[in-house]
Amino acid sequence: MIKSSSLVFLLSQIFVFQQLAVLCVSQDFDFFYFVQQWPGSYCDTKQSCCYPTTGKPVADFGIHGLWPNYNDGSYPSNCDNSNQFDPSSISSIKRQMQSEWPTLACPSGDGNKFWGHEWNKHGTCSEDVLDQPGYFQAALKLKQQTNLLNVLQNAGINPDGKFYSLTSITKAIRDSTGFTPGLECNVDESGNTQLYQIYICVDTSGTNLIECPLLPRGKCSSRIEFPIF
Repeated sequence: MIKSSSLVFLLSQIFVFQQLAVLCVSQDFDFFYFVQQWPGSYCDTKQSCCYPTTGKPVADFGIHGLWPNYNDGSYPSNCDNSNQFDPSSISSIKRQMQSEWPTLACPSGDGNKFWGHEWNKHGTCSEDVLDQPGYFQAALKLKQQTNLLNVLQNAGINPDGKFYSLTSITKAIRDSTGFTPGLECNVDESGNTQLYQIYICVDTSGTNLIECPLLPRGKCSSRIEFPIF
């Protein structure tokens, strides 16, 4: 027979675990990073890339993810293991996903592994705001809203293998969106620094662009290459 004191302790522990589970699922955050990547820079590295099973993506920025973040630079991840990615939840937008959010990882895939990773790691931490289809639809709308390639080309910055100043790229995006972007660079096989990813900050609704509470450290030179794809 369990003593009353032991029973009370056991019940209290169960309550604590239940509360921790709720907190894990209902994770709060301060803003989103909306991250887009240039496929030419992803592929032009020692690691290289693999085109998706649907073929070579168009020469445009592709979505990397919509990532909940805290103002101090940390971020929540994998917040709800009971709500894993379900490919059927995006069946109505799969063709658009393959176009706007293509996978470039090897071996070639149809995108489900990439999207599943993004939802399971990041999307579950904003599920109180955006359900699975809503999460992916929000990212697609943000890509259309920002239209980064068009913004840069209108400023005379083209994916032609030439070098452009970091300042001019930042200014073009800020002038168009009204907010300062974060730029991330990587290095090609020749050792040149190239434009890789662009971070734009979004409020917790996943809808409105905001000034970034904290810009990521991008390791970019003052002049960077915008490679052909």
